[in-house]
Amino acid sequence: MYTQHGGTDVLTLAERPVPEPGPGEVRVRVRVSGVNPTDWKTRRGLTATGEQVEQVPNQDGSGVVDAVGEGVDPARVGERVWLWLAAHGRPNGGTAQEYVVLPERHAVALPDNASYELGAALGVPALTAHRCLTVADGGPARLAPGALDGRTVLVAGGAGAVGNAAIQLARWAGATVVATVSGPRKAALAKAAGAHHVVNYRDQDAAQQIRAVAPDGVGIVVEVSPAVNAGLDVAVAAPNAVVAFYANNGGDTVTLPVRASMSPNLRWQGVLLYTVPEEALAHAVADVSAAVADGALRVGEEAGLPLHRYPLDKTADAHAAVEGNAVGKVLVEVSAD
Repeated sequence: MYTQHGGTDVLTLAERPVPEPGPGEVRVRVRVSGVNPTDWKTRRGLTATGEQVEQVPNQDGSGVVDAVGEGVDPARVGERVWLWLAAHGRPNGGTAQEYVVLPERHAVALPDNASYELGAALGVPALTAHRCLTVADGGPARLAPGALDGRTVLVAGGAGAVGNAAIQLARWAGATVVATVSGPRKAALAKAAGAHHVVNYRDQDAAQQIRAVAPDGVGIVVEVSPAVNAGLDVAVAAPNAVVAFYANNGGDTVTLPVRASMSPNLRWQGVLLYTVPEEALAHAVADVSAAVADGALRVGEEAGLPLHRYPLDKTADAHAAVEGNAVGKVLVEVSAD
């Protein structure tokens, strides 16, 4: 946990009483905690509100329900679950701890065929990817096999956690997927995730390469670096396309060609999971769960998302790895049983 904003040195290991779930809540014995960029940014105070700081970090995780509060079905005890936005608005709700109490809807059943590592890798990346893939004019608002049939999706940063989830979800939904990357290693990861075509965005003819496989343009762009890629996105966008951007990698300011964005009715859509409408969040959780049950979401090198594991007492090192742009998914192994 931490009680002040700062570097990884503010993270400390503390002994605390095992919490009891209240009405509508479950207690989960955490097996694996997932680390995302939002976790270290919050720790550093980049999203601070000026309120008193005391926080158990990490939004995502997986584990087993071991107690339930009033109004929750007792049959949930023993259920394997994946956790999402565990720490948002809850100082003691982060997943970097052995036991966490949170509203039951934030603990979602994890199929037996899915590992705890996969469960901890869902949350922020998969729900963000879902939102990016469902904000286009005319939908779809939901993802399922066939929902994106006939669509071409461009995923910028196909080797990142959100990019990896976007590739897998888009493939599951029937889209043709093009991913952009910065080099051969990341190209191999994007291909392993399921991208049909991979382009190095640094190539001078990157737009031509994308247009060669999508002559009518790309309908949905899942964008990690709008400041860097805006020109490329405009060059390959189809009429009425949407560029859904969820990060500010490469810069905080975007310069857009006005006429080139106006003519095709191109829409630039910001995506931040914390402020996504509740109905859209509920759809995302349900659809991601369905994709997991179908075996469409995977983790590991063979799925384009290498895993980096740290024990609980090395959570600071896990945060440092994510802050240092580790390629793949950083996990904290909290408990073994």
